[in-house]
Amino acid sequence: MNHADPASRADGTLFTPARRREALRIGIVGAVTLAHWSGAAPLWLLLAAVALGLYPLAKAGLIELVGERKIGTEIFVSVATVIAVLSGEYIAGSVLMTIILIAEFIADFNTDRAHASIKALIGATPRTAIVRTPAGEQTVPVEQLTVGAIVLARAGDSIAADGIVVAGTAAVDEARITGESLPVEKAPGASVLAGTLVASGAIDIRTEKVGPDTMFSRIIQLVERAESEQAPVQKLADRVAAWLIPVVVIFLVVVFLITHDVRKILALLIFTSPAELGLATPMVMIAAIARAARHGILIKGGLYLEELAKVDAMVFDKTGTLTYGEPRVVGITVSDAGISETDLLRYAASADRRSAHPLAGAVVKEAETRGLMLSEAENFRTIHGRGVIAVVEAREVMVGNEALLADNSVSGVPEIAGRAGTTVLVAVNGRFAGTLQFEDQIRPGAAEVIKRLSATGIKRVVMLTGDNDTAARYVGNALGITDVRSRLLPDDKIAAIESLRREGFVVAMVGDGVNDAPALARANVGIAMGTRGTQAALEAADVALMTDDLAKLLTARALASRAYRTIKENLLFGVGVVHVLGITAALVGWIGPVQAALLHLGPDILVFVNSIKLLHVRLEQAPG
Repeated sequence: MNHADPASRADGTLFTPARRREALRIGIVGAVTLAHWSGAAPLWLLLAAVALGLYPLAKAGLIELVGERKIGTEIFVSVATVIAVLSGEYIAGSVLMTIILIAEFIADFNTDRAHASIKALIGATPRTAIVRTPAGEQTVPVEQLTVGAIVLARAGDSIAADGIVVAGTAAVDEARITGESLPVEKAPGASVLAGTLVASGAIDIRTEKVGPDTMFSRIIQLVERAESEQAPVQKLADRVAAWLIPVVVIFLVVVFLITHDVRKILALLIFTSPAELGLATPMVMIAAIARAARHGILIKGGLYLEELAKVDAMVFDKTGTLTYGEPRVVGITVSDAGISETDLLRYAASADRRSAHPLAGAVVKEAETRGLMLSEAENFRTIHGRGVIAVVEAREVMVGNEALLADNSVSGVPEIAGRAGTTVLVAVNGRFAGTLQFEDQIRPGAAEVIKRLSATGIKRVVMLTGDNDTAARYVGNALGITDVRSRLLPDDKIAAIESLRREGFVVAMVGDGVNDAPALARANVGIAMGTRGTQAALEAADVALMTDDLAKLLTARALASRAYRTIKENLLFGVGVVHVLGITAALVGWIGPVQAALLHLGPDILVFVNSIKLLHVRLEQAPG
């Protein structure tokens, strides 16, 4: 297997014939310029070389000017070269153009390299797959795979489609999708994703999603779409560049009228180009999105990357986010002498069989574990935010919270405040019968994540839950969260987020996917956890964590902060300081056009290096 760095593997494919021709063009212009300077080449040959080099610059500049109504480096350099030639500054014009051509070549190559690294960092699906058929094994292109086909994946193979293991066992490396470093054991019944790698073993997979419908393809589409989502700071840079151009033109005209020095104007043209403003943010966004994808974090655009860097309030849904969302019955208390513990559990489980609530599932599971035979419930009703009511064995059974029993005038309900975990009440034929106690395990490391988030500038941490106050406080205290809001309906969670935003907070909401979609949408940044294999949840949020690892929030936050800081560095030092110094030096006559062109490489290289390092730099708050 080839374990070379993905970016280095991409370099060979990026050096296309067109790019090789451009390198040859630059080499010819540079060689002829050097030959003319040494007296070995005539002027007409130099002018021909200048025309050869100027053509692609002028063409690109005119296309951008007419098509996008933007004036970039190409127009500035073309004008400067023409002015130099018409003024007899042949060597200066040619050297200037050659250096800018080199800078543009490096810029284009590095931008394409950053784009290519997105797919390379996530991984790639194979081009063929081995399919088991009645006639034996056949190798087919992945484009011909159909849902329901049985695909064989051996050690070293990339899995070609999303599906379910039907035979065999294997250790599957899912790092390309989830960012997890250790392989995951897969046995019959386990789900697998396209783009993941079989590290050892061999498995037969029944395909469920193929081609563009796989999770891998959806990730690629979302990441590529994210590149077009501009951050506010990027839009600001574009607006600044737009109004800067007429100011520059007026400035250059005034300088020429005062000095009548063409060489000074040529030098100033180089340092007044707004090109780096356009480069300062896109490369950072591309690199940051690629780096996040490598960690199993999907950020759907520069807008959300910038917002995540500014977040100062983090709101968590409790169930399924801070806890596993898999409650289990840990205690049964009977209050009616005429009902046994077994009867109470059987009645409650029979009533809960049709409910989709996690607590109902836990009740049914406990009854099944004890081997109880459940009855068919009649007249089943779900009371939103309260519980369920059904007729079981000719008895009316209510299973829910205090509000459900109070609404139905059930008396004798005890005070349950102070009990840890979650308590559900059961009433039979209008009389209080007992309680079921549940616990939902808190995710390991959650308290440390909350603590470290506060250290990154998060001023407010809030937990929202529809659970009762006692259960909510139990989890909140264990995690160090003081702002705990319980007994919330979905609309209440939306109201809580809107309240924080009115207070001036930039809010991130962390939930477990589709169920929290309305609240995720109201936050400045909606973060869905554990979206592996869940396309609806992947679409619902602005940021998607492919696993249930809360520590990835630290990575996402650190990456967003680092990217936003990098953009400011690019704008301040790569554009501001260098250009101000260059303009000053040109005005006082310390440098001419050739020196200006050489110095112009400085901000270009600084912006490229500063941006692309996001692919490799260690993130201070990242786990590990």
